[in-house]
Amino acid sequence: MPYPNWRDVARLMLTSRAIDHLEETELVPGGKVTYQFSARGHELAQVLLALTLDQPHDAAAVYYRSRPFLLASGLTIEEAFAGSMAKAGSPTGGRDIGVVHMLDRRGHALVLPAAGDVGAQYTPAVGWAQAIGYRQRVLKENDWARSIVAALGGDGSTAANGFWAALNIVTTQQLPYLFFIEDNAYGISVPSSYQTPGGNLAKNLASFANLFVLDGDGTDPLDASSKIDQAVQHVRTGVGPALIRLSLPRLNGHSFVDNQNYKSPELREAEAQRDPLPRLKAFLCDQNLIAETEWEQLERSVAAEVRAACECALAQPEPDRSSATRHVFFDGGNLQQIGGAQADGFTFKPGSNVPHPTEPGVRLNLLDAVKRTLEVELNENPRLLIFGEDVGVKGGVHGATTDMQLKHSLDRVFDTSLNEDGIIGRSVGLALAGLTPVPEIQFRKYADPATEQINNTGTLRWRTQSKFAAPIVVRVPVGFGRKTGDPWHSVSGEAVHAKSLGWRIAIPSNAEDAVGLLRSALRGNDPTFFYEHRALLDTAQARRPYPGDDYMLPFGVASIVQAGDDLTVVTWGALVQRCVDAANPPEGSRSAPGGSIEIIDLRTIVPWDKAAVLKSIAKTGKCLIVHEDGLTAGFGAEIAATIADEAFFDLDAPIRRLATLDVPIPYNPGLMYAVTPTLEKIRAEMERLMRL
Repeated sequence: MPYPNWRDVARLMLTSRAIDHLEETELVPGGKVTYQFSARGHELAQVLLALTLDQPHDAAAVYYRSRPFLLASGLTIEEAFAGSMAKAGSPTGGRDIGVVHMLDRRGHALVLPAAGDVGAQYTPAVGWAQAIGYRQRVLKENDWARSIVAALGGDGSTAANGFWAALNIVTTQQLPYLFFIEDNAYGISVPSSYQTPGGNLAKNLASFANLFVLDGDGTDPLDASSKIDQAVQHVRTGVGPALIRLSLPRLNGHSFVDNQNYKSPELREAEAQRDPLPRLKAFLCDQNLIAETEWEQLERSVAAEVRAACECALAQPEPDRSSATRHVFFDGGNLQQIGGAQADGFTFKPGSNVPHPTEPGVRLNLLDAVKRTLEVELNENPRLLIFGEDVGVKGGVHGATTDMQLKHSLDRVFDTSLNEDGIIGRSVGLALAGLTPVPEIQFRKYADPATEQINNTGTLRWRTQSKFAAPIVVRVPVGFGRKTGDPWHSVSGEAVHAKSLGWRIAIPSNAEDAVGLLRSALRGNDPTFFYEHRALLDTAQARRPYPGDDYMLPFGVASIVQAGDDLTVVTWGALVQRCVDAANPPEGSRSAPGGSIEIIDLRTIVPWDKAAVLKSIAKTGKCLIVHEDGLTAGFGAEIAATIADEAFFDLDAPIRRLATLDVPIPYNPGLMYAVTPTLEKIRAEMERLMRL
C-alpha cells in the first residue's frame, strides 16, 4: 500500500487543530464567530481520505464536522475562517453556516454542496455515483473511469432515512460509492447504541449483500491509512460500494455550546488518550519520519500561517446587503459553474413560442402530449434520464413512459426503489454531474417523504452564490380523478411546493400548454415541479393539436382563456375548464351568471403572472380566484393579498376565493363534490359577484 505523505498529513491536522483553537479561545468569545463546530479527534481519518481522492471526477458529500477533509481538498485557511465569520469572501458569501461546506475541484474531490440536515448528504452522492457509470457507458467519456464518490457522516446520521435510502440503492445497483462513517459514539448527547443496535454499524452490516465492510481505528495512523486505502481501491475497481466505520473520539462538544456534561470524567480522559494528533506525532517520531524539533517547527509555522489567515479574514468586508435576494433562481445570465447540462457545455436547440401543428385535426390528450415531449427531448439531449417507481418496464402507473425503456435503454429510463427521498436526492447528484434528471413521483402526496431533499434542492443555488445548481424536472400527477377521489392520491398541494424556495411550478390545463411548459422546464436551468392533473390526462377537455417539436412556453405568462369586462376569474389546472363551462352554460340555459367574464389560466404559479391579473382587475373591478388546493393558506390567498395590496382602488367588490374546503379529499364521489369547487359552486360565486 502506498503510504501518504505523512508530513502533509501532519501539516493539515495541525492546521485544522489551530483553526479550532483560535475559534474556541478567541473568535467565539469575542463574538466574531457565532456558530462553531470543532473537528478535534476527527482530523486524521478525514485528511487521509481526502488525500486518496485524486481522480479527475472523484466527489464527496460531507457534513458539518468535515472541515479537515475540506482543508485537505483545497479549502484555504482564510476561506475557512471567512466561512465561520460569515464574511464576503467565504465560499457562500456569508449566506450559510461556515461548516456547511461545498468546494470546486482543487486537485482532489469536488465537494458537493452540503446541507444542515443530518443524513441529507447520502442520496445526492448516489446520483453522482450513478453519473460516473452513465458518463462512461452512454456518453463514452473514459476520463470518468475509476472515479468514486465518498459520503462522510457521523454515527448519528446512520439512523437517518437518507442513509438507508442510499444504502439500498448503491448495493442493489452496485455503484462506486464509499460510506465513510466516523463513529465518535455520540449524536450530541445520545450514545450510538440508540442509533445502531449494539453500537457497531460495521458489525451489523457485515452480511449486507453487495457491500464491502471494514472496521478500523480512526486514531491509529497505520490502521486508518491501510483500511481507507483498501476501501477506496475496492470501490475504484468497479465491483460495488464499500462502507468503512472508523472509531474515533469527539474531543469537544457537539458544538461550541455543548460542555459534554453527559460524559463522565473517566470517559473524557479515555477519549483524550485517543487523540489522533499526539498519536500521529509519536508514530512519525518512532518511524524516524520526523524529528521532535521538526515537529515543533512545523507547529510554529502552522500557527503563524493560521494566525495570518485569521487576520486576513477579519479584514474582509461584510457581504453586500443588497445581494441577499440574488440567486434564488437562474437570472438568465449568471450561469452556475457546476450543475446541469448547460453548465457542463451542452447547448439546447432554440425553441419557439408559436405553435406549429404538424397533424391538422389530430388532438392529443395531455398524457400523450407529455409522452411525446419526453420522447423528443430524449432524442435531442443524450444527458436526459427518466426514472421513478414503475416508470421502466411498466411504463409508469399512468402510462406516460410506456415503451421508453425499450427505445432508450435501461441506463436512460429506469425503475427506482420505493423511496422518494432517494429519488429526489439521487436527482440532485445526477444534475450536479452535468445530467438532466427527470424523476417521477407517482402522486403528489408521495412527495412528502422527500420534503428535506426538495427544500435543500431549491435553496442550493442561493446557498452557493450560484456556484452550484441542480436543474431537475420532477413530474407529479396531482389532484382528484375523473370519477373519484381519496385522501392519498388526490392531493394537489401546490401551495406547499410554492413555499419551497427556488422551485418553479407548472400546472398546465391542456395538452398544448403541457408540451410548451414541459419542454421549457427540460431545457431550463432551475428545479421545476411539473404537475400533471389526473382528471386531465385522458379527457376531452385537455386535448389539443400537438404544437411541434420546438414549442416552448415561458414560465410566468398566463393565458387569457376568455376575454371579458365585468369579472376576472383567476384559476389553473383542471378547474380552468370548469370555470369556462360555468361562465358559458349551454345556449338557452337560465343558469348563465350574466355579464362578461374574463378567465385567466395562470399556467405556472411560480412564477405567476401578476401583471396579467392586475391588468384584468383594472378593467373589471372584480375578482374570483378558483383553485383545487385547500382554502386556508392556499395559493389563492397569495394572489388575493397581492391584489389587495396593489389593486385595492381598482376593486368594486370584495375579492372572493373558491377552493376545496379544509378537509382531505373524500373517496366517495358525492362527498368529494361536496368539498371541491364544482361547476355549480363556481357559477354561483360568479353570479354573486356580478350582483355586487
